[in-house]
Amino acid sequence: MPPRAPRVPMTVDEAVAALRASGNVASIEGRARYGIRPRTEQLGKSMPGIQAVAKRALPSHELALGLWATGIHEARLLAAMVDIPAEVTAAQMDDWAADFDSWDIVDGCTGVLFHRTPYAWIKVQEWAERDEEYVKRAAFSLLAALAVHDKTAPDERFLAVLPLIRRHADDGRNFVRKAVNWALRQIGKRNPTLRAAAIATAEGILEGSPRSGRWVARDALRELRR
Repeated sequence: MPPRAPRVPMTVDEAVAALRASGNVASIEGRARYGIRPRTEQLGKSMPGIQAVAKRALPSHELALGLWATGIHEARLLAAMVDIPAEVTAAQMDDWAADFDSWDIVDGCTGVLFHRTPYAWIKVQEWAERDEEYVKRAAFSLLAALAVHDKTAPDERFLAVLPLIRRHADDGRNFVRKAVNWALRQIGKRNPTLRAAAIATAEGILEGSPRSGRWVARDALRELRR
C-alpha cells in the first residue's frame, strides 16, 4: 500500500472549494430521507468525500473556526474533523451547540471532537438540562461517545449519570430519545458491572414511564440482555 500523502495547510476558501467539487443533489435528497434537513446551505458532498478532504488538510483550530463560520453544512462537518481538541474551549462548544440544526452535525461534533476535550463531562450535565432538541441530543450523544472512547473513566463516573438518563428518557422527541437510548446501551456495554446497572436503569424506566421512556428502556434491554 502506498504511503498516505502528507497533510497540507488549507485555507477556508480552499477547503470549501474542495467540498464543492463533486457535490450532488442526490446526496442532499438521501440525507433528507434519514431526517437530515439542516437550515444551512448544503453542497451535496458525501460523507466519504468530506472525510477525504479532512485527510488532506492539516489539523488547524483556526481552519475549524473559519469553516464553522461559513454556515455550510458540509463545512461544519469538516470543522469537527480538522479541529484540535486541546485548543477547543468550553465557550466554543456552547457556540457550536447553539448552531446545531441536524443530528449528523450533533453526532459529528460529539463523536469526533468534543469527547476528546477536557469539558466533555461538564457539557453532558449542562446540555442535558437544555430545552433545545439538538443541544439536548448532544448531551447524550456525547455521553455515548465517552462510554466508547474514554477508556480511563472509572465506573463511578458512568454510574453517576444513569439517573440523568432515567430522568430524560421520557423526552418524546425522536432525536433526543434515540440519543438517550444510545448512551444507555453504550454504558451497559463497557463491562459487566455497568451492564447490570444499565439493565436496572432500563427496568426502572419501564415502571410508570410514558411511551417514549418505555421505548428507550425496551430497546436497550433487547441489546443488553443478549
